[in-house]
Amino acid sequence: MSSGAPVPIDHELQAMIDGYRGLSYWMSSVDDDLRPRPTLPGDVDVDVAIVGAGYTGLWTAYYLAGADPGLRIAVLEAEIAGYGASGRNGGWCSALLPQSVAALARRHGRVKAVALCRTMQSTVDEVGRVADAEGIDCHFAKGGTVVLARNRAQWIRARDEVEEARTYGFGADDLALLGPDETTSHCTATNVVGATYTPHCAAIHPARLVRGLATAVERRGVRLFERTRATELRPRLVQTVHGTVRAEVVVRATEGYTALLPGHRRTLAPVYSLMVATEPLPDSVWRCIGLDARQTLSDHRHMIIYGQRTADDRFAFGGRGAPYHFGSTIRPEFDREPRVHAEIAKALRGLFPAIGPEVEMTHSWGGPLGVAQDWAPSVGLDRSLGLAWAGGYVGDGVGTSNLAGRTLADLITGTESDLVRLPWVGHRSPRWTPEPLRWLGVNAGLRVMNSADHAEARTGRTSRRAALFGRLLGG
Repeated sequence: MSSGAPVPIDHELQAMIDGYRGLSYWMSSVDDDLRPRPTLPGDVDVDVAIVGAGYTGLWTAYYLAGADPGLRIAVLEAEIAGYGASGRNGGWCSALLPQSVAALARRHGRVKAVALCRTMQSTVDEVGRVADAEGIDCHFAKGGTVVLARNRAQWIRARDEVEEARTYGFGADDLALLGPDETTSHCTATNVVGATYTPHCAAIHPARLVRGLATAVERRGVRLFERTRATELRPRLVQTVHGTVRAEVVVRATEGYTALLPGHRRTLAPVYSLMVATEPLPDSVWRCIGLDARQTLSDHRHMIIYGQRTADDRFAFGGRGAPYHFGSTIRPEFDREPRVHAEIAKALRGLFPAIGPEVEMTHSWGGPLGVAQDWAPSVGLDRSLGLAWAGGYVGDGVGTSNLAGRTLADLITGTESDLVRLPWVGHRSPRWTPEPLRWLGVNAGLRVMNSADHAEARTGRTSRRAALFGRLLGG
């Protein structure tokens, strides 16, 4: 065999690779072969150890290596880069945060709240800039987001959201209220009475982005060890199944999988979000739907839905509704809930009847995302312990993780910047309540939101219970 020939793949390795490809439509359609990188070879000393090779960990490594090329950086990943939410999400690189600007202002003041939201808007362009600079073809298309109002209650929420944005200085070029005719310039869905539209979002292929980032950080000298599960995080030390990593700073970048770490079962609750993808749709169907600029799509219901037109003309569509599992349990079989996947497909067809029953849903998948009890994402560094963290994105992590990575890089290198003064820096969410209260509370919330949507569709009146619950969650 010549020196340039690829290493043969045995049956066991092929089965592993097939498993990774089966994680999502996105992971099935990346260019690389998903062979795991080498595991940690034994005990290692570095300057910065990052646990998790999703967006948060890789963005942190990317900006750290750019800020100080002499840093010894190791990224430790239990599976392969992009295994978690970074390779399975809806592909929205948005300026969204889990909390509204009003909720942020109540906690941090108006000036800081607006600063964080404005920084998130510029973060969308930063992701596109890096993808272009690093040659990452992640199908970046900044078409904005249209959020439909499909009954009177949803229209009231849309109108109130825009009015609130105006009170904080965000104009129509940030968030516009659309009537029915204006909405059809973006897409044609059933029962539309209006919409909101923001330009601050890009549709992407998320797995292409995370896999490209993994390659980019290696080019910058970062060591990436895959199939290396961290079993414990302590001050300046990570214990793994293959050895001990000592570092001046240890970064926890585990998001939806944080509950698997000892001592962190109540830090972030792993809540599942599920998706389907259609077969490629013909032009005749897309003429009925719209989304010509690859706008991302949602509506103003309480039980979140989200979708995008992919670069290969599929409709990738997802939503919440899968149950939270007792004890923050995470298992591969939870990635697929046939009943919930069927409801998601039904919701998509209800929005766009042109996607008829003859259209095949070729992929269905899901995975956990990280939710803090106060729904507040955070980023921080305890320098006395050498422990840093970021996460709690509640499903809005594609853009937020980039901001987290830049902020962590500044915190770790001691760089004084506007980023380290943003109000989410240093925030510590309360720990989730113990079981069974956590299980009861999270799943009760899902039921409240689902029943509220049905009631609002039937009556047109806004749900007081859902509004109260949303306020409790930081809305």
